[in-house]
Amino acid sequence: MSYCTAIEKMQPAERKALHQHYHDHHYGYPIHDDNELFGRLIMEINQAGLSWETILKKEAAFRKAYSNFNIKKVAAYTDADRERLLADAGIIRNRLKINAAIENAQTILALQQEYGSFQSWLEYHHPKTKEEWVRLFKKTFRFTGGEIVNEFLLSIGYLKGAHDESCPVYKKILKLKPMWLRQ
Repeated sequence: MSYCTAIEKMQPAERKALHQHYHDHHYGYPIHDDNELFGRLIMEINQAGLSWETILKKEAAFRKAYSNFNIKKVAAYTDADRERLLADAGIIRNRLKINAAIENAQTILALQQEYGSFQSWLEYHHPKTKEEWVRLFKKTFRFTGGEIVNEFLLSIGYLKGAHDESCPVYKKILKLKPMWLRQ
């Protein structure tokens, strides 16, 4: 069952509204800002082993805890910042995921030096199959398995399939020319 279809069956109304907002305004939409791309990667990494709903509920806390997803600031985090994050009940307090966020920020800074931006690095490697993307991400980043990479790329418009073709959001995203159209 697709996300588009699943939302229609969700109860209670608050749960449905949370998912509907993400579905209608974020999921599958191209992201061009490196900090927001990094933020989406942090959220997808933190979703591993948990429900997406848990992550959506904590998005504001993640944004606050990780300096509004500012790559330069997160890349410079110290051991004191790691401990602060481990003590923050508003986010997922998993040492591996926290370390991955910091190390991935440092990796993105290096990619920005080489490619100009994280977005340019993604564009440079496009198009790839899901399997090729997974291999690339595993080689480049920390804590990026198949499901994380798939959802990250679906959610930012690099892989087709975020929305059913009959979904009204699908038509909106087509107008924004997501990367999956440029095969």
